[in-house]
Amino acid sequence: MGYPLLGKNFKDQFRLEKIIIAAVSKNGVIGNEGKIPWDCKAELQHFKKTTSGFPIIMGRKTWEAIATPLKNRVNIIISRSLKSSKKKNDYLIFSSLKKSLAYCESNNHKKCFIIGGTQIYKTALPLADVLIISEMKFEVEGDAKFPEFKKAEWKMLSSEELSEFTIHTYIRKENLQEC
Repeated sequence: MGYPLLGKNFKDQFRLEKIIIAAVSKNGVIGNEGKIPWDCKAELQHFKKTTSGFPIIMGRKTWEAIATPLKNRVNIIISRSLKSSKKKNDYLIFSSLKKSLAYCESNNHKKCFIIGGTQIYKTALPLADVLIISEMKFEVEGDAKFPEFKKAEWKMLSSEELSEFTIHTYIRKENLQEC
């Protein structure tokens, strides 16, 4: 999936594309007690299809909720307390988002996906090029919310309506190519 961005100069065409991907209830909830507070196979399939083959970056709590590395992706955890992986190539741990992004760039990844949780999303929002938000068609109770973002800084590229959710794809306006 390519986006018409990365466009102020030639060098920008080859930089790492940072994409936030999240499933969010109508009232902004993304989690409750360390779990996703709904069961939606179609949204999980969308997540898998979109992120497969690319690095995924997550915080420690998201990692603990997932409990196992996701296949066909470089799993990167941001944590100051976790120790290195026991099994080679299972996952990588960095102490900051900046260090994890530097790893992705130095390994020539074209894009990476930031998959949560709340604190990682807050840290990543100012750096993100694209937002892919699956807006669930219901409200739920929860203790983790997707951070507010200034919609004026983003242009909606697409909106795909499905039975249980709508996928909204936004691009940061400053990254749009001028035609």
